[in-house]
Amino acid sequence: MSEIYALLRHSLAGLRVLIAATLLCGIAYPLVVTGVAQAAFGWRADGSLVTESGEHTNDPAEAVGSALIGQGNDDEGLFHPRPSAAGDGWDTLSTYGSNLGPEDPDLVKAIKERQSEIAAREGASVDQVPADAVTTSASGIDPDISPAYAAIQVSRVAEANDLSTDEVKALVAENTDGRTLGCLGAPRVNVLELNIAVRNAAE
Repeated sequence: MSEIYALLRHSLAGLRVLIAATLLCGIAYPLVVTGVAQAAFGWRADGSLVTESGEHTNDPAEAVGSALIGQGNDDEGLFHPRPSAAGDGWDTLSTYGSNLGPEDPDLVKAIKERQSEIAAREGASVDQVPADAVTTSASGIDPDISPAYAAIQVSRVAEANDLSTDEVKALVAENTDGRTLGCLGAPRVNVLELNIAVRNAAE
Protein backbone atom coordinates (compact mmCIF):
# COMPACT_ATOMS: atom_id res chain seq x y z
CA MET A 1 0.00 0.00 0.00
CA SER A 2 2.83 2.35 0.82
CA GLU A 3 4.08 2.01 -2.75
CA ILE A 4 0.65 2.95 -4.10
CA TYR A 5 0.48 5.99 -1.81
CA ALA A 6 3.96 7.02 -2.89
CA LEU A 7 2.98 6.66 -6.55
CA LEU A 8 -0.16 8.72 -6.00
CA ARG A 9 1.78 11.37 -4.10
CA HIS A 10 4.36 11.69 -6.88
CA SER A 11 1.65 11.69 -9.54
CA LEU A 12 -0.25 14.48 -7.77
CA ALA A 13 2.97 16.47 -7.39
CA GLY A 14 3.64 16.08 -11.10
CA LEU A 15 0.08 17.10 -11.93
CA ARG A 16 0.41 20.25 -9.81
CA VAL A 17 3.64 21.16 -11.58
CA LEU A 18 1.96 20.57 -14.95
CA ILE A 19 -1.00 22.79 -14.04
CA ALA A 20 1.26 25.53 -12.66
CA ALA A 21 3.53 25.45 -15.72
CA THR A 22 0.51 25.54 -18.05
CA LEU A 23 -0.99 28.54 -16.27
CA LEU A 24 2.34 30.37 -16.12
CA CYS A 25 3.86 29.57 -19.51
CA GLY A 26 0.71 28.86 -21.52
CA ILE A 27 -1.57 31.63 -20.30
CA ALA A 28 0.05 34.27 -18.08
CA TYR A 29 3.29 34.75 -20.06
CA PRO A 30 1.60 35.05 -23.51
CA LEU A 31 -0.96 37.51 -22.11
CA VAL A 32 1.74 39.69 -20.52
CA VAL A 33 3.92 39.68 -23.66
CA THR A 34 0.93 40.44 -25.89
CA GLY A 35 -0.21 43.24 -23.58
CA VAL A 36 3.24 44.85 -23.47
CA ALA A 37 3.62 44.53 -27.25
CA GLN A 38 0.22 46.12 -27.89
CA ALA A 39 0.87 48.94 -25.43
CA ALA A 40 4.44 49.76 -26.46
CA PHE A 41 4.67 48.59 -30.10
CA GLY A 42 1.07 48.46 -31.34
CA TRP A 43 1.79 48.99 -35.04
CA ARG A 44 4.59 46.43 -35.13
CA ALA A 45 2.64 43.93 -33.02
CA ASP A 46 -0.28 44.10 -35.44
CA GLY A 47 1.82 43.32 -38.51
CA SER A 48 3.48 46.64 -39.49
CA LEU A 49 0.68 47.44 -41.94
CA VAL A 50 1.02 50.38 -44.35
CA THR A 51 -1.69 52.33 -46.18
CA GLU A 52 -1.66 53.49 -49.79
CA SER A 53 -0.46 56.92 -48.65
CA GLY A 54 2.39 55.44 -46.64
CA GLU A 55 0.80 55.91 -43.23
CA HIS A 56 0.94 53.25 -40.53
CA THR A 57 -2.33 51.51 -39.73
CA ASN A 58 -3.63 48.70 -37.54
CA ASP A 59 -6.68 48.15 -39.77
CA PRO A 60 -6.13 45.40 -42.39
CA ALA A 61 -8.91 46.91 -44.53
CA GLU A 62 -6.89 50.09 -44.98
CA ALA A 63 -3.57 48.38 -45.68
CA VAL A 64 -1.93 47.77 -49.05
CA GLY A 65 0.78 45.60 -47.50
CA SER A 66 3.10 44.98 -44.61
CA ALA A 67 6.51 46.53 -44.21
CA LEU A 68 7.68 43.10 -43.05
CA ILE A 69 6.51 41.03 -46.03
CA GLY A 70 7.80 41.27 -49.58
CA GLN A 71 5.35 41.36 -52.48
CA GLY A 72 6.03 40.47 -56.07
CA ASN A 73 5.37 42.93 -58.87
CA ASP A 74 6.35 43.35 -62.51
CA ASP A 75 5.22 46.98 -62.86
CA GLU A 76 7.81 48.92 -64.85
CA GLY A 77 7.03 52.00 -62.77
CA LEU A 78 7.89 50.34 -59.48
CA PHE A 79 10.99 48.97 -57.82
CA HIS A 80 11.14 45.19 -57.98
CA PRO A 81 11.85 42.99 -54.95
CA ARG A 82 14.18 40.05 -54.58
CA PRO A 83 13.16 36.81 -56.27
CA SER A 84 11.13 34.44 -54.11
CA ALA A 85 11.18 30.68 -53.57
CA ALA A 86 8.16 30.75 -51.23
CA GLY A 87 5.46 28.61 -52.81
CA ASP A 88 4.57 30.10 -56.19
CA GLY A 89 6.29 33.29 -55.08
CA TRP A 90 5.88 35.52 -52.01
CA ASP A 91 3.48 32.99 -50.47
CA THR A 92 3.27 33.77 -46.74
CA LEU A 93 2.06 30.23 -46.04
CA SER A 94 5.15 28.67 -47.65
CA THR A 95 8.04 30.78 -46.45
CA TYR A 96 11.39 29.20 -47.18
CA GLY A 97 14.44 29.57 -49.36
CA SER A 98 15.44 27.30 -52.21
CA ASN A 99 17.88 25.38 -49.96
CA LEU A 100 20.10 24.85 -53.00
CA GLY A 101 23.86 24.80 -52.51
CA PRO A 102 26.04 27.44 -54.21
CA GLU A 103 27.24 24.97 -56.85
CA ASP A 104 23.85 23.40 -57.57
CA PRO A 105 23.38 23.41 -61.37
CA ASP A 106 19.76 24.57 -61.13
CA LEU A 107 20.72 27.49 -58.89
CA VAL A 108 23.66 28.50 -61.09
CA LYS A 109 21.41 28.39 -64.15
CA ALA A 110 18.66 30.43 -62.43
CA ILE A 111 21.17 33.05 -61.29
CA LYS A 112 22.62 33.47 -64.77
CA GLU A 113 19.15 33.78 -66.29
CA ARG A 114 18.14 36.37 -63.70
CA GLN A 115 21.35 38.32 -64.22
CA SER A 116 20.74 38.53 -67.97
CA GLU A 117 17.07 39.43 -67.53
CA ILE A 118 17.71 42.16 -64.96
CA ALA A 119 20.66 43.61 -66.86
CA ALA A 120 18.51 43.88 -70.00
CA ARG A 121 15.56 45.35 -68.10
CA GLU A 122 17.63 47.97 -66.30
CA GLY A 123 20.03 48.81 -69.11
CA ALA A 124 22.98 47.69 -66.99
CA SER A 125 25.84 45.27 -67.40
CA VAL A 126 25.67 41.81 -65.84
CA ASP A 127 28.50 42.84 -63.49
CA GLN A 128 26.33 45.62 -62.08
CA VAL A 129 23.56 43.25 -60.97
CA PRO A 130 23.98 42.71 -57.20
CA ALA A 131 23.67 39.32 -55.51
CA ASP A 132 20.34 40.03 -53.80
CA ALA A 133 18.75 40.76 -57.18
CA VAL A 134 19.30 37.18 -58.35
CA THR A 135 19.14 35.09 -55.16
CA THR A 136 16.20 34.36 -52.91
CA SER A 137 16.22 35.09 -49.20
CA ALA A 138 15.90 32.44 -46.48
CA SER A 139 12.23 33.35 -45.95
CA GLY A 140 11.37 33.92 -49.59
CA ILE A 141 9.41 37.06 -48.68
CA ASP A 142 12.20 39.51 -47.84
CA PRO A 143 10.68 43.03 -47.85
CA ASP A 144 14.03 44.74 -48.44
CA ILE A 145 16.58 45.07 -51.21
CA SER A 146 20.11 46.41 -51.12
CA PRO A 147 20.83 50.04 -52.03
CA ALA A 148 22.82 48.66 -54.97
CA TYR A 149 19.79 46.83 -56.37
CA ALA A 150 17.66 49.94 -55.87
CA ALA A 151 20.29 52.07 -57.61
CA ILE A 152 20.23 50.12 -60.87
CA GLN A 153 16.42 50.45 -61.00
CA VAL A 154 16.36 54.23 -60.57
CA SER A 155 16.49 55.18 -64.26
CA ARG A 156 13.66 52.84 -65.26
CA VAL A 157 11.40 53.95 -62.41
CA ALA A 158 12.14 57.63 -63.03
CA GLU A 159 11.32 57.38 -66.74
CA ALA A 160 8.11 55.40 -66.16
CA ASN A 161 6.83 57.98 -63.67
CA ASP A 162 8.02 61.16 -65.43
CA LEU A 163 10.35 61.92 -62.52
CA SER A 164 13.96 62.98 -62.64
CA THR A 165 16.61 60.48 -61.61
CA ASP A 166 17.66 62.87 -58.84
CA GLU A 167 14.11 62.83 -57.44
CA VAL A 168 14.02 59.04 -57.43
CA LYS A 169 17.51 58.79 -55.94
CA ALA A 170 16.33 61.08 -53.14
CA LEU A 171 13.35 58.79 -52.50
CA VAL A 172 15.68 55.79 -52.34
CA ALA A 173 17.91 57.61 -49.84
CA GLU A 174 14.89 58.55 -47.69
CA ASN A 175 13.76 54.94 -47.57
CA THR A 176 17.18 53.42 -46.88
CA ASP A 177 17.76 52.13 -43.37
CA GLY A 178 21.26 51.74 -41.99
CA ARG A 179 22.71 48.78 -40.13
CA THR A 180 20.67 47.64 -37.14
CA LEU A 181 22.15 49.20 -33.98
CA GLY A 182 24.80 50.67 -36.24
CA CYS A 183 26.70 47.41 -36.62
CA LEU A 184 24.39 44.51 -37.50
CA GLY A 185 23.43 43.48 -41.02
CA ALA A 186 23.70 45.78 -44.00
CA PRO A 187 21.93 48.93 -45.21
CA ARG A 188 18.58 48.06 -46.78
CA VAL A 189 15.70 49.61 -48.71
CA ASN A 190 12.10 48.68 -47.92
CA VAL A 191 10.48 48.04 -51.31
CA LEU A 192 6.86 48.63 -50.27
CA GLU A 193 7.55 51.94 -48.57
CA LEU A 194 9.78 53.07 -51.45
CA ASN A 195 7.14 52.23 -54.06
CA ILE A 196 4.48 54.09 -52.10
CA ALA A 197 6.80 57.11 -52.00
CA VAL A 198 7.32 56.84 -55.77
CA ARG A 199 3.57 56.70 -56.42
CA ASN A 200 2.96 59.71 -54.19
CA ALA A 201 5.72 61.70 -55.89
CA ALA A 202 4.34 60.88 -59.34
CA GLU A 203 0.82 62.13 -58.54
